[in-house]
Amino acid sequence: MKKVVGRQRIDTVFVLIIFCVFAVSVLMVLMLGASIYQNMTEISREEQDEHTVLSYIRTKVRNNDENAMFSVGDFRGLPALYYEEEFYGTYFRTYIYHYNGWVFELFSEVGIDFYPEDGVAIMPLNDLSFEELEYGLIRIFAGTRSLTLYPRSSASAIVLYPNDTEEVIIG
Repeated sequence: MKKVVGRQRIDTVFVLIIFCVFAVSVLMVLMLGASIYQNMTEISREEQDEHTVLSYIRTKVRNNDENAMFSVGDFRGLPALYYEEEFYGTYFRTYIYHYNGWVFELFSEVGIDFYPEDGVAIMPLNDLSFEELEYGLIRIFAGTRSLTLYPRSSASAIVLYPNDTEEVIIG
């Protein structure tokens, strides 16, 4: 009888050890899956934010490029896209720029000093920069994506051949 009781204890301990190993394995797989899902969601959100910012800027250019000439410059040391408009004899300038991880827009009268934090925060984004090319083209870089705009107010006509990560909008 003693041998049977001892053997039952060993069998019970062995079953408990196997159950614990199985439970720990399931827990590790669940944690790994949750981590992968979180990383994929973050990457997808960043790509969507990049696309949204480029669409926002494209819309701003489309809505204002007949009456205003777009330029790339700097706003208080930050790269910016800007355009000027005249309302009843007063000139105003709109800046779109990146500051402290956010895309900002600032609408102000020309000649009045403002600071980057005075603008309206549009949305968070890791990186935004602008490049003015020849023929009136403007290239916007938002993270891993880029967009080349050819405002209708530009006088020249050209054809562009984009790569896989770049959109080109003409006219």
